[in-house]
Amino acid sequence: MDLTNPDALLYLGGLQMSQGHFAEAAATFQQLLQLRPAFVELYNDLGVAFAQQGKREEAAASFQRALALKSDYPEAHNNLGIVLAQQGQWDQAIIHYSEALRLRPDYAEAHNNLGIARARQGQLDEAITHYGEALRLRPEYAEAHNNLGLALVEQGNGDAALASYEQALRLQPNYAEAHYNRGLVLAKMEKLDEAIASYHEALRLRPDYAEAYNNLGVALGNKGQLEESVACLREALRLKPDYAEACYNAGLVLVSSGSLRVQEQKLKEAIACYQQALRIKPDYALAHKDLAMAWLRLGDFEQGWPEYEWRWQCPDVPNPTFAHPRWDGTPLAGRTILLHAEQGLGDTLQFIRYAPLVQQTGGKVLAICQPSLFHLLSRSPGIDDLLTTGSRLPDFDVQAPLLSLPGIFRTTLATIPAQVPYLFADPQLRDQWQMEMNRRPGFKIGIAWQGNPAHVQDRRRSLPLAGFEPLTRLERGELYSLQVGPGVDQLAHVGFPVIDLGSRFNPACFQDAAAAILALDLVITVDSAIAHLAGGMGIPVWVLLPYVPDWRWLLEREDSPWYPTMRLFRQAEREDWDGVIHRVVDAVIEQIAGTALI
Repeated sequence: MDLTNPDALLYLGGLQMSQGHFAEAAATFQQLLQLRPAFVELYNDLGVAFAQQGKREEAAASFQRALALKSDYPEAHNNLGIVLAQQGQWDQAIIHYSEALRLRPDYAEAHNNLGIARARQGQLDEAITHYGEALRLRPEYAEAHNNLGLALVEQGNGDAALASYEQALRLQPNYAEAHYNRGLVLAKMEKLDEAIASYHEALRLRPDYAEAYNNLGVALGNKGQLEESVACLREALRLKPDYAEACYNAGLVLVSSGSLRVQEQKLKEAIACYQQALRIKPDYALAHKDLAMAWLRLGDFEQGWPEYEWRWQCPDVPNPTFAHPRWDGTPLAGRTILLHAEQGLGDTLQFIRYAPLVQQTGGKVLAICQPSLFHLLSRSPGIDDLLTTGSRLPDFDVQAPLLSLPGIFRTTLATIPAQVPYLFADPQLRDQWQMEMNRRPGFKIGIAWQGNPAHVQDRRRSLPLAGFEPLTRLERGELYSLQVGPGVDQLAHVGFPVIDLGSRFNPACFQDAAAAILALDLVITVDSAIAHLAGGMGIPVWVLLPYVPDWRWLLEREDSPWYPTMRLFRQAEREDWDGVIHRVVDAVIEQIAGTALI
């Protein structure tokens, strides 16, 4: 081949590009440009060859040279936009994509790329419009279907996103990224088997796909296939050693994988994973938060409480918007402090116990609580003025979230303020319930089986009402439902007697529940607000805990340092509520026998 012949060089460069020999193609194009320095299209081709090698600065310079020679060159504008986007220069990329479309309105690839840039800047409606236009121009454009799916996921429209991914796969069955994205949506829908199949297909097509291994590991962990989950996460880290998310997910799986005999060991392994994630990504808020909860579960409050403050940086935790400074524990000396609820009802009931300690530092204590707790907490010590969420706030000087108070007071296992009761029922309601319940025979057991369905772990911590059936076989034992709201419908479908007290409670107020449980002999409940209510009132309460309980219940213990009248019954095997209930039945028999002797 005559390498001084421009036509021969042009043919050779095109052949090298088609064969993926991008460095050789770039050299050929540069040689040709020495012969034809004004060959505009060749600068664009040279830019593509550089871009394929990851030489973004050289690619950008080539596209810019093409545009200097021919400013109305839509392909060069689009390609320059791609390189600028890869460099994180999204505003500049948008300018060039838009110019490409001004010059060529039917340019489907530019519509797709502009959609990517708009989505990157959070402009999802505009992104979806551009993806739609790309697909109008090119209905078989698999990449645009996939990108439309990504934007729809961001908008929370999982069903539509799934349809977009499946359309992309109909057009391009070997599209690994679309299989992966389909798996992500299916996992969010809790269709884990289908999600796992999609991740496997993505990995068959792309065996080095670290992100697919990571999310496959997460899905397997959620199915309880913990050994397989850990293996996938380790493979993700082998492929991508600086993959902080895979380290974090490995920690989550290890927390879930320990039996009662090895939970402490597994927690320490999880801590090592979280710490490795933080070495890679020091500002990884979720890893900080879960590291905190691992330490707290181990009873290492000294390390746990400071780390727990990272929760405010987590995407699922709304940050309080108070302009007032956060209290650091120094004496209030006449200042006014606002204590504010931040999580669920149970958290408020557990940590409002710190109000007297705050008051003792010499200030006035305002507290904000959820409306349903207002009447109950109005009798709690240490609160000078109680408000409900959304109320107009009086003047105050400093503020503190309730769950930050243990850290502010440097609480250890030995110094938990566990004096009960600190929650009190309305005296008139208490007397009414006591009078009524005194007329009822038997050993009175209040039960609650369903927590807040919005809680991320509610599926694991709640159990069906039918699981309490063995308790109905006890001589002298009578079951009383304390359930309000979710779960109440199960009362109509069980074939054993349960006296429904909850239907008589004001659902917007905990006062009825507080008064009623004072008239019971025992409360047996899942990990829910009822557990904290009974514990804070000093009532005998037994809490049924899942295989991996919340951090506040620590490890292995049958008691709780937070509540002196509480007893804990833990699952010994995953999902094994039957074993828990059988142990509860034996304990109730002993309790009834002891009561009879008295």
